[in-house]
Amino acid sequence: MKHYEQNLRKSLIMVSGIVSGRLALVTGAGSGIGRAACQVLSREGATVIAADKDYEAALETIKKHSALASGSNAVGDHSAVELDVSSSKSVAELLTKLQRQYKAPPTIIINSAGITRDNWMLKLSEDDFDNVQDVNLKGTFLIMQTFAKAMTEASLPGSIVNISSIVAKYGNIGQTNYTASKAGVIGMTKSAAKELGKFNIRVNAILPGFIDTPMVGTVPDKVKENFLKMIPLGRLGDPIEIAEVITFLSSDKSSFVTGATVDVTGGF
Repeated sequence: MKHYEQNLRKSLIMVSGIVSGRLALVTGAGSGIGRAACQVLSREGATVIAADKDYEAALETIKKHSALASGSNAVGDHSAVELDVSSSKSVAELLTKLQRQYKAPPTIIINSAGITRDNWMLKLSEDDFDNVQDVNLKGTFLIMQTFAKAMTEASLPGSIVNISSIVAKYGNIGQTNYTASKAGVIGMTKSAAKELGKFNIRVNAILPGFIDTPMVGTVPDKVKENFLKMIPLGRLGDPIEIAEVITFLSSDKSSFVTGATVDVTGGF
């Protein structure tokens, strides 16, 4: 992580600003991939709204990425907000708040909020199944529906990037609930891309492999060692590496890319 943080800081001297002047909403922004997305999007000129169920964690993200985005390509006022993506009321209230604060809806939407409740299928509780679907799948749906509708009503083009997982393709022991939710995100992404294309709103999904995040940090060391043997690059990914792809898909550099799933796995 340290290596990529140093590179991120050094890159501030190169003002490319590929999402300059745009408003970006990032869910799950309190840690991991969501936090990294805030850092890179702000580096590239976006005004970032860091949303998380843990408000203090989102606020910490803003404090961290504001320092990283203090160069001449920093635009507007970043903000931290508390958000429960599984609640339609919470999502609707957020949209109202942002339109009041920024006078327009965000046109970059990053669905990074996600949870795990791992267990063997035969031992998995119904509550643990439902909770994972509510956040990972329903939460992604609610954010997409609410903010895509706001973009269409404002006649604004946009980009939505959903975070799925490589295990959505291959399955994973102890994660029947998680893999189901992430496979659902892929199908939903492709369908939404077909529906929203006529409004010039692009929808894509990223399938990260094993990334050095708090979620992967809970995996036992022996299990991680086995995973590393299956990764040709021989290491875990860094959240910043996912964030760079997120930012590319959020920018006009990917203007003809929609309905795509992008594996970022180190070759897994």
